[in-house]
Amino acid sequence: MANAASLVRASRRASKQTQLALAAKAQVYQSAISRIENGRHADFETIDRLIRATGNHLAVAPTPTDIAVIAATSIAAQLARGDNDRALRALIQLNDALNDEHGLRRALIALLEPATTGHPVWDAAIAALVEWRLNAEHIPSPEWVTQPARSLSKPKFLRVHAADPVPPPSAVPSEFLVRNVLVWPETFASV
Repeated sequence: MANAASLVRASRRASKQTQLALAAKAQVYQSAISRIENGRHADFETIDRLIRATGNHLAVAPTPTDIAVIAATSIAAQLARGDNDRALRALIQLNDALNDEHGLRRALIALLEPATTGHPVWDAAIAALVEWRLNAEHIPSPEWVTQPARSLSKPKFLRVHAADPVPPPSAVPSEFLVRNVLVWPETFASV
């Protein structure tokens, strides 16, 4: 399992369970869940039992990975270092991954809810980007994308460089606009 830690953690959080609650439901030790979520090896049966205890099922499909989860983790790390450029690169990589896939494979990339970056404008931007790219293929968005916590109460510019001009609302993709994230569509062009 390439990313069992992220899979178990994201499934547990999406089901709004603590490690202790999940342990009781799955009949495993809480310490085992902690070790798995911190990257320790676990067998398929244990992972399957934990995922089922969150109300989900494991399915195998050829897809690159849980790219939205990985992108959010990378963005959080870059922002913690004060590196907005690399945070933006991670967001662009998420965009590229979504654009590179189609149909079910595109949906699977963003199925699991990523952890917060600690920055509401970036969290809202991730949700908006996922919805924007899923809408392009008429794919329904996962529930986490539409949560109120993934929107801002007032418009805010996703500023990467101090000299960047604020886009007018008419230039902002609607998925970003409804979340009050002001961003130029050209921001997501690969460089």
